[in-house]
Amino acid sequence: MRSITYYGEPVLREIATKVEDINEEIVALIEEMAVSMEENNGIGLAAPQVGVSKTLFITHAPNDKLRVFINPEILSTSPETCLYEEGCLSVPGVYGKVKRSEKISIQAYDQRGKVFKLDADGMLARVIQHEYDHLKGKLFIDYLPEKKVAKIIKKLQNQK
Repeated sequence: MRSITYYGEPVLREIATKVEDINEEIVALIEEMAVSMEENNGIGLAAPQVGVSKTLFITHAPNDKLRVFINPEILSTSPETCLYEEGCLSVPGVYGKVKRSEKISIQAYDQRGKVFKLDADGMLARVIQHEYDHLKGKLFIDYLPEKKVAKIIKKLQNQK
């Protein structure tokens, strides 16, 4: 299991670097991330959230299987959007409504190094977009109104 990296840690704001080789180390990281995500009741987890600045995330959306996305690229997003309350393991106890595309198309590699393309909608599309943002150094709170973010940041700084 890997420890979750919390708000304020620089790795959460970095643009992650590409996974050059899907080797034993990367596969072990994926397995550790899956345990961390499950033990923290998450439905998605990106490598930066466990302190590793690599373009890799996993999802386990409700009614879906565990999915691995290595070097993902979102190919398209639908113009239809949906507002839904999100939270994040790296920003504990904080929730906010975020507008995201209803449907997306993504391409990535799995843990065996096989490329795949996935069209996703609903909760899976939302989780993918949330985790993909982590690879770009973006957090869900970045989508919230400035006044709400200021309150959140103050609350998070008081928790330290």
